[in-house]
Amino acid sequence: MLERLNFIENKYEELSVKIGDPSIMANQKEWQKLCKEHSELENIVTMYREYKKFEEDIEFNKQICEEESDAELKEMAQEELKELMQKKEKLVEDIKIALIPKDPNDDKNVFIEIRGGAGGEEAALFAANLFRMYTRYAENRRWKIEMMSSNETDIGGFKEVVFMVRGEGAYSRLKYESGTHRVQRVPDTESSGRIHTSTATVAVLPEVEDVDIEINPNDLRIDVYRSSGHGGQCVNTTDSAVRITHLPTGLVVTCQDEKSQLKNKEKAMKVLRSRLYEKAESERLAGIAEDRKSQVGTGDRSERIRTYNYPQGRVTDHRIGLTLYKLDAFLDGDIDEVIDALIATEQAEKMKAMGNTEEL
Repeated sequence: MLERLNFIENKYEELSVKIGDPSIMANQKEWQKLCKEHSELENIVTMYREYKKFEEDIEFNKQICEEESDAELKEMAQEELKELMQKKEKLVEDIKIALIPKDPNDDKNVFIEIRGGAGGEEAALFAANLFRMYTRYAENRRWKIEMMSSNETDIGGFKEVVFMVRGEGAYSRLKYESGTHRVQRVPDTESSGRIHTSTATVAVLPEVEDVDIEINPNDLRIDVYRSSGHGGQCVNTTDSAVRITHLPTGLVVTCQDEKSQLKNKEKAMKVLRSRLYEKAESERLAGIAEDRKSQVGTGDRSERIRTYNYPQGRVTDHRIGLTLYKLDAFLDGDIDEVIDALIATEQAEKMKAMGNTEEL
């Protein structure tokens, strides 16, 4: 690990020289790329330099403990040595985590697709609960929400809702939400008080640029039609809604939230790119069984990941066996405790998989 850290520090120093070179600064695209790479290495380099300082201080205090005859000074050195060793141990763990390869999508905005599953109207109402949970979470983190498309039911649920979350690190935290969410509760329409079980599926897709995935215009069928549902005066008067079908895969994306046909088309294309990217990634990862198993953050949409039990006021995440008895707060967007636990679990599994347990 020391060799790797030395290499990173040397690379960091080389980049520091390059980003200060006027000839490189003249090429803004190249300069920005180097600045980004420099910034990504900075945290690891800072920790490594702090580690080397700890090593020096530990060696100095060990020498005092061995050679000093003054009992008081020796005791002080022993106390400081103990404290330094504890701090070094914690720093080594932080360095190991920092060395885990970063998901290239972590800094991206995301599309979240929520669909009512088994349970009819009750599933659609649960989909609306999840939509509110994620929008409240985004508000708490000062992220922005942009609606892409929705299909509402008469009683306020969603058969389907697709929206974008814009914000720093959105994918790094929300990616753990992909999968099947199960709710256990007594529906308002249930007169006998019997508990029903319903489901909704959540898909979290990173926003991708044109350069990330190429779409042949000849592979698309684009239909326009009049919007329907809630949307104000213009909704049913113009052919502004857009449906895009990707013929090779059969993927269909619709968007009708904007009054402009062009804006709806742009939004639909963004969602289509993300879905095609996810499909390509899923196929790639399907051939890497062990790696796929270790990724708690990219669950299959059919995998049941969480249960929301209303009578007991609990939320259980089945991937890590964590149960919290704070359902109301959780549904109001207080989901960080579960996300933090999922991140810690994934980091531990990745460290184990890459053999990143050697001592510094």
